[in-house]
Amino acid sequence: MRFFNLPDLGEGIPEADIVEWHIKEGDSIREDDLMVSVETAKAVVDVPAPCTGVIARLCGQPGDTVLTGAPLVEFVSDDEDSGTVVGKLVANEAETSNEESFIVGAPKSDSASSSLSSRNIKSLDSLAKQYHVDLGSVARQRKNTPVEKSYPLQNPEPLKGVRKHMARSMEESHASVVPVTLFDDVDIDHWKSGEDITVRLIQALAHACKEEPALNAWFDGATMSRQLHDQVDLGLAVDSKEGLFVPVIRDAGSMKKTQIRSAIKELRKGVEERSLTNSELQGATITLSNFGVFAGKYATPIVVPPMVSIVGVGRLREEIVSVNGKPESHRMLPLSLSFDHRAATGGEATRFLHSMIKQLQK
Repeated sequence: MRFFNLPDLGEGIPEADIVEWHIKEGDSIREDDLMVSVETAKAVVDVPAPCTGVIARLCGQPGDTVLTGAPLVEFVSDDEDSGTVVGKLVANEAETSNEESFIVGAPKSDSASSSLSSRNIKSLDSLAKQYHVDLGSVARQRKNTPVEKSYPLQNPEPLKGVRKHMARSMEESHASVVPVTLFDDVDIDHWKSGEDITVRLIQALAHACKEEPALNAWFDGATMSRQLHDQVDLGLAVDSKEGLFVPVIRDAGSMKKTQIRSAIKELRKGVEERSLTNSELQGATITLSNFGVFAGKYATPIVVPPMVSIVGVGRLREEIVSVNGKPESHRMLPLSLSFDHRAATGGEATRFLHSMIKQLQK
């Protein structure tokens, strides 16, 4: 008997949710046959069989969360090679621990969860070492920090995949960023008919990054240090039924209009098909969120570390403005700029927003 552990599915992703098993206990399976589909914070991934054998046990059900390195499938196999391309096969007694310590699924009964066995404690210690977690420090923090209140939901729906990742990112931002938001409007009444608003916004944002690079940066609060970026790797917020994705347009500042539009179409297609790679969803230096496509005038967009800023764009509207003392109806585009005040000053943020407005008003 050997276990196959959930492999690292890319760039240190810590866990995955089981979406669908393509096998059942007792099935014979060949190496590289499809075993299970799992959902990470980035994509749905198909995991193949690491060897030829018989499925003895499935270590989880659809909806369960499995940590990277935790048991996923138990095999009956004559294959003694424990190393595989996509994961690891290990002996089921000496080298594995109780998978219940790694799988988050339906709540256990009071009798089943009333105590921790020595085996579970060893599993917890092993997992803590794997992810370099100081359990003593965690215990001290929990003792000194208020624990979030739990609410008795009648029909709880655990967040999975993208939505769970989004919730954690927002929680991290709330805990670590010192946010400030600036608001202003851009008069775009002079634009030609059919102008691509999103492309113009990206071009203006990239120009402002060159004028005021403090907003196109990463910040590390632990060491109180920042990294300014010469290249604008733009995170473009894209809404979907699964949750919010933020694919990255690399070196957006060097692109022409047609190239930017093509990149937007490709990324949105990738979001719809869940075909984006991890590299296409990581490494943004600044974010643009065009929430006004649906509704809303102004917002306080959330800065996600290590980035320093995010630009939000509200709903385009008609507004009465004064031109040479006479009222006229013009098209106005509202902007909201949120930034981490630890990493950028108010002057840097206002200069950035001013530069962006000037470009849009050309």
